[in-house]
Amino acid sequence: MSDSKPTRLERVETEQGARSAVLTLDSPPLNLFDQALLESLAADIAELSADPPRAVLLRAAGKVVSGGVDVHVFDGLSVRQGAELWRSLFAQIIHPLEALPCPVVFAAHGLTLTAAFEIALACDILLAGPTATFGLVETVVGLTPSMGGPQRLAERAGSGRARELVMTGDLYGAAVLAEWGVVNAVHEDVDAAARALVARLADGPTRAHAATKQIVAAWRSGGVAHADSVTPEVSGELFDSADLRGGVRSFLENGPGKAIYTGR
Repeated sequence: MSDSKPTRLERVETEQGARSAVLTLDSPPLNLFDQALLESLAADIAELSADPPRAVLLRAAGKVVSGGVDVHVFDGLSVRQGAELWRSLFAQIIHPLEALPCPVVFAAHGLTLTAAFEIALACDILLAGPTATFGLVETVVGLTPSMGGPQRLAERAGSGRARELVMTGDLYGAAVLAEWGVVNAVHEDVDAAARALVARLADGPTRAHAATKQIVAAWRSGGVAHADSVTPEVSGELFDSADLRGGVRSFLENGPGKAIYTGR
């Protein structure tokens, strides 16, 4: 852990000079989500929002991704305080993470419980190692996951699977969740695979990736008809980008695969 800070944000460049970022949970031994980690993570996401890179990798240091939330966070809360806790976590972590105008990749190499799993579900792409396990185990303290996990699980795997996973509080392996569509892919060296994917995405057309996120977000909030209604404007804006102009020109002059994207 660096300078006693429970998260670490690094700005990196790809071989082509594109800017990406790596955000690491680094609070050994279990990366528990206590108040300090939640505040540090929110601050890092705010920094990314203020100066977005072209792709983000969210990962964890240590043997596990996270053992979950430090239960002290919940102790003694009133109804009003509990509701305010969830509002603040949506406002400071989940929604800003989803709103980043670039691809966000989560790499899970080991045990990934509660808040960490919910944050992973808010990312665009979730990669896992073969021994990674996932769980929303809030039922052990009489709670339900409240950082968006159930609804984002339902989006990826269906409502029946979401209810099963949450209500049983069981642990599920990477292979099972890949079969359900929750995990995008399983890799032996998930950290290396995730870094390679982030570099590839960062080297790509950032504005087009941001447009994809906007269109999918419109579908999530209002269905296909709503997504159809926003697509012409969102995608139309891309015709004013150097990415599209350069990509079309290089395709016509040199064939596919020759474009160099500026991202802005």
